Order: sequence, then C-alpha cells, then structure tokens
Amino acid sequence: MTSETADGWRRPGPTPEQQRVDLYAGLAATALALFSLTLAHSTGSFLLGPPPSGLEQILWTVAVPLPLICRRRYPTVTALLISAAFIGSQVRAVPEWQLSQWALFAAIFTLGAWGRDRRLSRRVRVGVIVAMFVWLAISYGINLGSLPPDAFADAVGPVPPILAAIVTGVLINMLFFGFAYFFGETAWVAARRQHEVAEQAEALRRSQAEARENAVVGERVRIARELHDVVAHHVSVMGVQAAACRRVFDKDPAKARTALTAIEESARTAVDELRRMLGVLRARDSEPDAPQQVAGIAQVEAVVTRAREAGLEATLGVYGDPTPLPESVSQAVYRVVQEAVTNVLKHATGARLLDVRIRYLAQEVEIEVTDDGRGSRAPNADGLGLIGMRERVATHGGELEVGPRAGGGWRVRVRFPLPVPAGRVT
Repeated sequence: MTSETADGWRRPGPTPEQQRVDLYAGLAATALALFSLTLAHSTGSFLLGPPPSGLEQILWTVAVPLPLICRRRYPTVTALLISAAFIGSQVRAVPEWQLSQWALFAAIFTLGAWGRDRRLSRRVRVGVIVAMFVWLAISYGINLGSLPPDAFADAVGPVPPILAAIVTGVLINMLFFGFAYFFGETAWVAARRQHEVAEQAEALRRSQAEARENAVVGERVRIARELHDVVAHHVSVMGVQAAACRRVFDKDPAKARTALTAIEESARTAVDELRRMLGVLRARDSEPDAPQQVAGIAQVEAVVTRAREAGLEATLGVYGDPTPLPESVSQAVYRVVQEAVTNVLKHATGARLLDVRIRYLAQEVEIEVTDDGRGSRAPNADGLGLIGMRERVATHGGELEVGPRAGGGWRVRVRFPLPVPAGRVT
C-alpha cells in the first residue's frame, strides 16, 4: 500500500507497528467517547435537543471514532465513514460530540497524510469539508427557528446576536477544518522530504564508497608502475652483471665472483618486490604515462627544505647507520614524508615546529613526522592521503601509526622491514 504523486514517488504504507498503534488508539478513542457520553448524561447537557434511546446513542457514539483503528491502512474509507457517522449523530441529537469532532479531525488529517491517490485525497477532503458546512447551515436553519424570544436578552454588542452566533460558528469550523487539511498536507510533504533525504544520504554513501574504491585502485596502479620500474631496473642490472661475469669468468675469477654476488642480490630484491605486488595490486592499468623522475629517501631533505620555505621551523634527523634500501621502499619513504608534511601545511593550524626523523634499526627503517599544530578539522580516516599511506605501507609489509600526540600536535610513524642481506642466516 503506497501513496503516489505525479512525479512517481510512492509513500510506503504503514508498518505493522503503526497499524497496531492505530488499533490501540482507535479503541482508546472509542472508550473515551463512551465515557464522554456518560458525562453528558450526568450533566444533562443535551445541547442538540432530546436524545434518542440509550442503545442508539451508544451505537452512534461508537460508530464515529471506531474506524480510526484502520485510519492509515484505509484513509479514504475511514474519512467517509467517520464523516457520515458524525453527521448522523448530529442529526439524531446524540449528546456526545466532543470526542467525535476530534475523531473527524484525525480522519481528515490522516487522509491528507496517507491518502493513496493525492488527487482523490484532496477531492474527498474538500467534499467532506463542504458537506460539513452544508450541514452547519442546515442545523442553523433548523435551530434558529426554534429559539425562544429571550435567547439573546443579554446581548449588548454592536453585531446582531444571530449574525454573531453564525459568524462565530463559521470561523471556528473554518479553523478546525483548515488546520486538519493543512496539517495533513504538511505531514505528507514531511514524509516525502524524509524519503528524499534518505535517498540523498544513500547516494552520498555510495559516492563516497566509490570514491574510496577509486582512490585505492588509483593508488595501487601508481604503486604498480613504480614497482615495475624497480623490477625492470634490477633485471637490467642482472643482465649487465651476467655479461660482465661471462667475459671475465676464465681470466679473473674474483671479478666473476663479485658479479655473481651482485646478480644474486639483484635477483633477491626483484623477487621480493614481485612478491609484495602479488595479492595486493589487481587493478587494470590504463595507457602508460610519460616517464617520471623517481623520488626516494635521498629527496626527503628537499621536502623538509620546502617546509622551511613555507615558514615552518623544520628539522631532519637521521639516526643509525644508513642502509641501502630497495628503490620501492625508498620511494614509499619519500611519499609518506611528503604526504605527512603536506598535511601539516594544509591542516595543522598554528603549527610552527616540524620534526622529521629517519631511524635505521636492526631489521627495519622507521620514519617519524611530528608537528606542534592543532587540527583545523576532525581527521578523516577515509581521506585520500591516508588511503595512499596505508596502501604503500601495506604493500611493503610495514606498520603505520597516525594520531595526535599526548603533548599536542600530530604524529605519523611508519616502519618498513629491511631486506635480509645475501648470506645472512635468519
């Protein structure tokens, strides 16, 4: 069960929970109407004239609010039934009218908020309201003729009393039915906007997921190109060393042995690079770009220099005995430092100090970039820069730590395992 508009939107029908609420609310309204009927009899306020028999009064009193039990499932039928029962109870001078009129209000409101066909919903509501005003005019015509001569003996206003009574009744009913119509339309529009907001949120979520996926694929493609250059370099070195070994194999065995050692190192490094690629890089590449100059750990000092030129008090410290790194690891170190420094320049409000440290440890190389600024916005774990860092570090089997420091500022710490030299037993 849905509500449909000209642009094709359909409001979902009531949930089972909403239907249960309608059932309980309708039964409660019916019980309250019967209680109101009892109070009316207790006060003897029969404003509509002599009431019918007690059984008929009960039947009319129940007939008005009871259809509310299915008001959201069948809003049009509910509105018509309640309207007809309301006029019938008025014609029969049933003294209970307080709860009945609010049941009528709820029926008109529900038809506006949950009507299946918007055009039919408007027509039925307008028809019900017109019918109520016609009945109001008829009731005025019937009741005014039976008023006693002294009914308005205490009237002192400038407006004729009969006219004042008619205008008062019309104004009250206009407000009553106007609010019922208006709030029904408002509820339907609110439901439609909620649906649109939910759709936009879902579209945004899909767009963000797609952007993250594209970022990961793009980063993997770029890493794959860099690793391809590294592997091609090592294979070329192996070919040169093999040719040199072949030429001096008989004349100078020592040089041949040195060449073979170099070939072994290059082969070990190349195989290690290939192993890191497999299982991580699966994205299809597009047309190859123009060759780019390879940046590595040797260019980290240039990044720090640019940070100084941007106004930061930047320092670079190298600790331990520098160890030759595979080109792919060297490039990853450079890119991590570059991204961390860029984040400091872009997002660290009030940052003055920047400290870049490279530590050569026994079996790994550690890079740490810290600053003393405060973030200009909340860190985004799905930011493209962090995605690139994570992909590079994961490709080389390293560890990444990103987060605020205890004393203020931000820290990026990365550890890359070092390759095992040839001949070392581990």
